[in-house]
Amino acid sequence: MVNVWLIRHGESEANAGLPTESPVKTPLTKLGYRQAEQVAQAFPQAPDLIITSPYWRTQQTAAPTRTRFPNAPHQEWQVQEFTYLAPDRYAGSTIAERFPHSDRYWQQNDPLFVDGVGAESFSDLIGRAQAAQAQIQSLEAEFTVIFSHGRFIRALLWVSLAQSQARSQVSAKQMRQFQHFINAFSVPNGSILKLQVTANRLWYGGIDLAHLQTQTADAGQLD
Repeated sequence: MVNVWLIRHGESEANAGLPTESPVKTPLTKLGYRQAEQVAQAFPQAPDLIITSPYWRTQQTAAPTRTRFPNAPHQEWQVQEFTYLAPDRYAGSTIAERFPHSDRYWQQNDPLFVDGVGAESFSDLIGRAQAAQAQIQSLEAEFTVIFSHGRFIRALLWVSLAQSQARSQVSAKQMRQFQHFINAFSVPNGSILKLQVTANRLWYGGIDLAHLQTQTADAGQLD
């Protein structure tokens, strides 16, 4: 049996409503750094493997854990947030200022639509989630932690629960179902979703917030 912790990054400047320049390089706030420290103290034992996304905010969140357990191997997986808006739409804008673009994207409900250079389609997201699921199911490390993002963690959970079809078959109906799913299921900053991998199946527990001693950011702020 393999134990996996899915950890959402700490509060980022985007979560706090501040302007950001890039979906990749958005840093943590002071609260986010405190949450990262609290995550590091939540471990009852050293992880056998630490995984982060390529995005700064997961790497910064993982830093205290990596400092506490310097001998734990580290890998980078494609478990970054769903970047459905073209990165040039950021350009110093806030989540609120990007909302019209975001709302238009979801209202369009086209799983193959790509907003621009550097963006990905909903079908791309599901493909990444399915690839991550396969990687998790093939893990040999008994205790693995994955620092990821709110919407991507939900995509991974949705793929597992819904047994979604191959990315080439992702439909507008599935995209709408996913939107309803993420609106109903919160993954706050710094929270831990624990799962077990047995016989090629993923078993999910609840969202753990007990380690967080400070207020988390609004779970709806997903940048």
